[in-house]
Amino acid sequence: MTNITDLRAFLRSRRSIRRFKPDPVPDSTIQEILHTATFAPSAHNRQPWRFVALTDSPFKAKLTDAMEAEFKRDLENDNLPPAEIQKRIMRSRERISGAPLVIVLCVDMTDMDKYPDTRRKKAEYIMATQSAAHAGMQLLLAAHAEGLGGVWVCGPMFAQEAVQSALELPKVWEPQAMLLIGYPAETPPPRGRKKIEEVALFK
Repeated sequence: MTNITDLRAFLRSRRSIRRFKPDPVPDSTIQEILHTATFAPSAHNRQPWRFVALTDSPFKAKLTDAMEAEFKRDLENDNLPPAEIQKRIMRSRERISGAPLVIVLCVDMTDMDKYPDTRRKKAEYIMATQSAAHAGMQLLLAAHAEGLGGVWVCGPMFAQEAVQSALELPKVWEPQAMLLIGYPAETPPPRGRKKIEEVALFK
Protein backbone atom coordinates (compact mmCIF):
# COMPACT_ATOMS: atom_id res chain seq x y z
CA MET A 1 0.00 0.00 0.00
CA THR A 2 1.25 3.49 -0.84
CA ASN A 3 2.52 5.49 2.09
CA ILE A 4 -0.01 8.26 2.78
CA THR A 5 2.76 10.83 3.21
CA ASP A 6 4.20 9.92 -0.19
CA LEU A 7 0.76 10.08 -1.77
CA ARG A 8 0.11 13.53 -0.34
CA ALA A 9 3.47 14.70 -1.63
CA PHE A 10 2.71 13.29 -5.08
CA LEU A 11 -0.69 14.97 -5.31
CA ARG A 12 0.78 18.29 -4.20
CA SER A 13 3.73 18.08 -6.60
CA ARG A 14 1.71 18.39 -9.81
CA ARG A 15 2.51 21.58 -11.72
CA SER A 16 1.14 23.26 -14.83
CA ILE A 17 3.82 22.50 -17.42
CA ARG A 18 3.89 24.59 -20.61
CA ARG A 19 7.22 23.60 -22.14
CA PHE A 20 7.96 20.07 -23.23
CA LYS A 21 10.75 17.94 -24.61
CA PRO A 22 10.16 16.84 -28.23
CA ASP A 23 9.96 13.17 -27.23
CA PRO A 24 6.64 11.59 -28.32
CA VAL A 25 4.32 10.09 -25.75
CA PRO A 26 4.00 6.32 -26.42
CA ASP A 27 0.59 5.10 -27.54
CA SER A 28 0.47 2.67 -24.62
CA THR A 29 0.98 5.54 -22.17
CA ILE A 30 -1.77 7.58 -23.82
CA GLN A 31 -4.10 4.60 -23.46
CA GLU A 32 -3.19 4.25 -19.79
CA ILE A 33 -3.81 7.89 -18.86
CA LEU A 34 -7.11 7.96 -20.74
CA HIS A 35 -8.20 4.75 -19.04
CA THR A 36 -7.30 6.15 -15.62
CA ALA A 37 -9.22 9.35 -16.42
CA THR A 38 -12.41 7.34 -16.91
CA PHE A 39 -12.38 6.34 -13.24
CA ALA A 40 -13.33 9.89 -12.26
CA PRO A 41 -16.73 10.38 -10.60
CA SER A 42 -19.63 11.49 -12.80
CA ALA A 43 -23.24 12.53 -12.38
CA HIS A 44 -25.50 9.44 -12.41
CA ASN A 45 -22.37 7.54 -13.51
CA ARG A 46 -23.23 8.61 -17.08
CA GLN A 47 -19.54 9.33 -17.88
CA PRO A 48 -20.27 12.23 -20.28
CA TRP A 49 -16.59 12.95 -20.97
CA ARG A 50 -15.15 12.50 -24.44
CA PHE A 51 -11.47 12.73 -25.42
CA VAL A 52 -9.77 13.58 -28.70
CA ALA A 53 -6.08 12.66 -28.55
CA LEU A 54 -3.94 14.51 -31.09
CA THR A 55 -0.36 13.51 -31.80
CA ASP A 56 -0.47 14.14 -35.55
CA SER A 57 0.96 17.54 -36.53
CA PRO A 58 -1.53 18.22 -39.37
CA PHE A 59 -4.47 17.78 -37.01
CA LYS A 60 -2.82 19.94 -34.38
CA ALA A 61 -2.28 22.57 -37.08
CA LYS A 62 -5.96 22.38 -38.07
CA LEU A 63 -6.95 22.85 -34.44
CA THR A 64 -4.59 25.79 -34.05
CA ASP A 65 -5.79 27.49 -37.23
CA ALA A 66 -9.45 27.10 -36.23
CA MET A 67 -8.92 28.49 -32.76
CA GLU A 68 -6.65 31.27 -33.99
CA ALA A 69 -9.35 32.87 -36.13
CA GLU A 70 -11.77 32.98 -33.18
CA PHE A 71 -9.06 34.16 -30.78
CA LYS A 72 -8.03 36.98 -33.12
CA ARG A 73 -11.62 38.17 -33.51
CA ASP A 74 -12.17 38.22 -29.74
CA LEU A 75 -8.93 40.11 -29.09
CA GLU A 76 -9.81 42.66 -31.79
CA ASN A 77 -13.20 43.15 -30.14
CA ASP A 78 -11.31 43.79 -26.88
CA ASN A 79 -9.49 46.62 -28.70
CA LEU A 80 -6.03 45.25 -28.02
CA PRO A 81 -3.15 46.71 -30.06
CA PRO A 82 -2.30 44.64 -33.17
CA ALA A 83 1.18 43.86 -31.82
CA GLU A 84 -0.26 42.46 -28.60
CA ILE A 85 -2.81 40.41 -30.53
CA GLN A 86 -0.08 38.90 -32.68
CA LYS A 87 2.03 38.16 -29.60
CA ARG A 88 -0.79 36.28 -27.89
CA ILE A 89 -1.71 34.35 -31.02
CA MET A 90 1.89 33.27 -31.60
CA ARG A 91 2.28 32.20 -27.97
CA SER A 92 -0.87 30.06 -28.23
CA ARG A 93 0.29 28.53 -31.52
CA GLU A 94 3.74 27.72 -30.12
CA ARG A 95 2.29 26.05 -27.03
CA ILE A 96 0.01 23.78 -29.02
CA SER A 97 2.63 22.88 -31.64
CA GLY A 98 5.24 22.32 -28.92
CA ALA A 99 3.13 19.76 -27.04
CA PRO A 100 3.73 16.17 -28.20
CA LEU A 101 0.20 15.28 -27.10
CA VAL A 102 -2.92 17.46 -27.16
CA ILE A 103 -6.10 16.06 -25.67
CA VAL A 104 -9.31 17.96 -26.38
CA LEU A 105 -11.77 17.34 -23.55
CA CYS A 106 -15.43 17.36 -24.56
CA VAL A 107 -18.77 16.82 -22.90
CA ASP A 108 -21.60 14.79 -24.46
CA MET A 109 -25.12 15.32 -23.10
CA THR A 110 -26.61 12.34 -24.95
CA ASP A 111 -26.90 10.04 -21.92
CA MET A 112 -27.75 12.70 -19.35
CA ASP A 113 -31.26 13.09 -17.93
CA LYS A 114 -33.77 15.15 -19.93
CA TYR A 115 -36.01 17.73 -18.26
CA PRO A 116 -38.76 19.98 -19.63
CA ASP A 117 -37.88 23.01 -17.48
CA THR A 118 -34.96 25.42 -17.88
CA ARG A 119 -33.82 25.21 -14.26
CA ARG A 120 -33.19 21.48 -14.28
CA LYS A 121 -31.82 21.50 -17.83
CA LYS A 122 -29.22 24.02 -16.69
CA ALA A 123 -28.38 22.00 -13.58
CA GLU A 124 -27.99 18.81 -15.63
CA TYR A 125 -25.63 20.55 -18.06
CA ILE A 126 -23.53 21.90 -15.21
CA MET A 127 -23.40 18.42 -13.68
CA ALA A 128 -22.16 17.01 -16.99
CA THR A 129 -19.46 19.67 -17.40
CA GLN A 130 -18.40 19.15 -13.78
CA SER A 131 -18.09 15.43 -14.53
CA ALA A 132 -15.92 16.13 -17.59
CA ALA A 133 -13.77 18.44 -15.48
CA HIS A 134 -13.28 15.65 -12.93
CA ALA A 135 -12.02 13.41 -15.74
CA GLY A 136 -9.70 16.16 -16.94
CA MET A 137 -8.15 16.57 -13.50
CA GLN A 138 -7.82 12.81 -13.13
CA LEU A 139 -6.13 12.72 -16.53
CA LEU A 140 -3.57 15.34 -15.47
CA LEU A 141 -2.78 13.35 -12.33
CA ALA A 142 -2.51 10.16 -14.38
CA ALA A 143 -0.07 11.91 -16.71
CA HIS A 144 1.89 13.12 -13.70
CA ALA A 145 2.10 9.53 -12.44
CA GLU A 146 3.61 8.52 -15.80
CA GLY A 147 6.34 11.16 -15.53
CA LEU A 148 4.56 13.53 -17.90
CA GLY A 149 3.65 17.15 -17.41
CA GLY A 150 0.52 18.92 -18.57
CA VAL A 151 -1.47 22.12 -18.51
CA TRP A 152 -5.20 22.81 -18.75
CA VAL A 153 -6.18 25.36 -21.43
CA CYS A 154 -9.76 26.63 -21.77
CA GLY A 155 -9.42 28.01 -25.33
CA PRO A 156 -11.75 25.46 -27.00
CA MET A 157 -14.70 26.77 -24.95
CA PHE A 158 -14.43 30.05 -26.84
CA ALA A 159 -14.37 28.34 -30.25
CA GLN A 160 -16.53 25.26 -29.86
CA GLU A 161 -17.99 25.11 -33.36
CA ALA A 162 -14.63 25.88 -34.98
CA VAL A 163 -12.95 23.08 -33.00
CA GLN A 164 -15.77 20.65 -33.81
CA SER A 165 -15.43 21.42 -37.50
CA ALA A 166 -11.63 21.32 -37.61
CA LEU A 167 -11.47 17.94 -35.86
CA GLU A 168 -14.59 16.56 -37.55
CA LEU A 169 -16.24 15.80 -34.21
CA PRO A 170 -19.82 14.66 -33.68
CA LYS A 171 -22.05 17.67 -32.99
CA VAL A 172 -22.90 16.26 -29.56
CA TRP A 173 -19.23 16.44 -28.52
CA GLU A 174 -18.91 19.95 -27.04
CA PRO A 175 -15.26 21.03 -26.59
CA GLN A 176 -14.57 22.25 -23.05
CA ALA A 177 -10.79 22.39 -22.75
CA MET A 178 -7.56 21.03 -24.10
CA LEU A 179 -4.77 19.43 -22.14
CA LEU A 180 -1.24 19.96 -23.45
CA ILE A 181 0.89 17.01 -22.38
CA GLY A 182 4.48 15.84 -22.77
CA TYR A 183 7.71 15.16 -20.95
CA PRO A 184 8.56 18.32 -18.98
CA ALA A 185 11.30 20.61 -20.22
CA GLU A 186 10.88 22.73 -17.09
CA THR A 187 10.20 22.28 -13.40
CA PRO A 188 8.31 25.32 -12.15
CA PRO A 189 8.53 26.10 -8.45
CA PRO A 190 5.34 25.65 -6.43
CA ARG A 191 3.03 28.65 -6.50
CA GLY A 192 1.44 30.04 -3.36
CA ARG A 193 -1.87 28.69 -2.16
CA LYS A 194 -4.49 30.52 -0.17
CA LYS A 195 -4.75 29.48 3.45
CA ILE A 196 -7.43 26.94 4.28
CA GLU A 197 -9.08 29.54 6.51
CA GLU A 198 -9.62 31.73 3.43
CA VAL A 199 -11.35 29.07 1.34
CA ALA A 200 -13.18 26.84 3.82
CA LEU A 201 -15.82 27.15 6.49
CA PHE A 202 -16.00 24.76 9.40
CA LYS A 203 -19.46 24.53 10.98
